Amino acid sequence: MSPSRRPRAASSGGAEATRRVSAEAAGGTKGDPRRLIVLRHGQTGSNLKGIWQGQLDHELTDLGREQARAAAAAIASLRPTRVVSSDLVRARDTAEEVAAASGGLPVSTDERWREIHAGGWQGLTAAQVYSQYPQDADKLISGEDFKRGGHGESLADVGARTRAALDELLASMDPGECVVIATHGVTGRSLVAELVGLDQSTAWRVLGGFGNCHWAVLEEGATTMTGRSGWRITQWNASAVGL
Repeated sequence: MSPSRRPRAASSGGAEATRRVSAEAAGGTKGDPRRLIVLRHGQTGSNLKGIWQGQLDHELTDLGREQARAAAAAIASLRPTRVVSSDLVRARDTAEEVAAASGGLPVSTDERWREIHAGGWQGLTAAQVYSQYPQDADKLISGEDFKRGGHGESLADVGARTRAALDELLASMDPGECVVIATHGVTGRSLVAELVGLDQSTAWRVLGGFGNCHWAVLEEGATTMTGRSGWRITQWNASAVGL
């Protein structure tokens, strides 16, 4: 697994004050719930060919860029105040489209938002994975958690690294703020599970995968059972019209 690092901030002090003013101007107030938008990147050539990318760094296709622009326009209506992103180029370029459509928001990158490291699967098609790693493929189908491709990450590994990034992000969010996380398919589902309290294996079985440039919206609020603050999914696998 890649070493963790904290998100890169453009600057401190004045930049933080500017972010808070921008958040207020975007409509976030103390009466509004905090929201997170978890967005998968646009299409890559490997997506098109059915290849496991993992942490291989692949660019968006022309269609992927169109998807990113369409998603960005739709997400702008949710009034995000900032964008954080995986440092892999497919997620980062998607994040930049969202930031531009929402008025030139800052984008910070953090490798803890990267896709699951798929070990020896990376660069292989699903058919090749089944042929070369038949036991792994059977475990995947059954929903068992394990390290992908021999030396890659498990869902538990991904959950642990995204949990650390989530905790830092949540601690920095103001009341009423809406933040976009531009990430990847497996990682996006994993961090949503962490936030709402689903165990990773259950999330793998019951939550459908994200399509390219599809997203989830999560909202913080009091639960009806306990009255304590918690997060819930208000949209899953949402997309722009036509995607």
